[in-house]
Amino acid sequence: MVDVKRVKLPGVGVLHTFVADGGGKVGVITHRSGHSDLITFSNADEGGTATKVALRLDDDEAHTLAELLGGTRITESLTSLDSIPGLTIDWFPVDYEDNIAGKELGDLAAHGVVGVTVVAVVRGESANPAPDEHFKVFPGDTLVAAGSPEKVAKAFTYYRTGETTAKTAADAPPGA
Repeated sequence: MVDVKRVKLPGVGVLHTFVADGGGKVGVITHRSGHSDLITFSNADEGGTATKVALRLDDDEAHTLAELLGGTRITESLTSLDSIPGLTIDWFPVDYEDNIAGKELGDLAAHGVVGVTVVAVVRGESANPAPDEHFKVFPGDTLVAAGSPEKVAKAFTYYRTGETTAKTAADAPPGA
């Protein structure tokens, strides 16, 4: 766990800092105005010179940086899930010519595709988690699906073309 120090800066805002494993310091000054400053300091080790870098970020830039840094943990989590045998998580960007464009997600099982879950639909900068079968999909959306690699591929074929291949034993519901 990283030890973060918090210091109030009267008339300015708040400074949060921590020391990185490499010895340098990382800090963020959150100004009362809404701006943030990302600052880094390196130590003057073994006769070297200390360096300092400061970068002023507006609110949108600070949020983007936070998402990028937080996104690393999300990606790591998804990667560890993806290493579970028999499970894949994949993204399907919806184009204008795709069968699903302008339609509701529908019930995949009714079309012969079982064992796949659309866990989210990403639209613009927001996510719609656990959409139901009546959720309308538009070009530019990205579907996030989970299931076995074969079943996810089959679902994506259906979303792209509107066609499914013949059912296989892998399509049978568990316990059937």
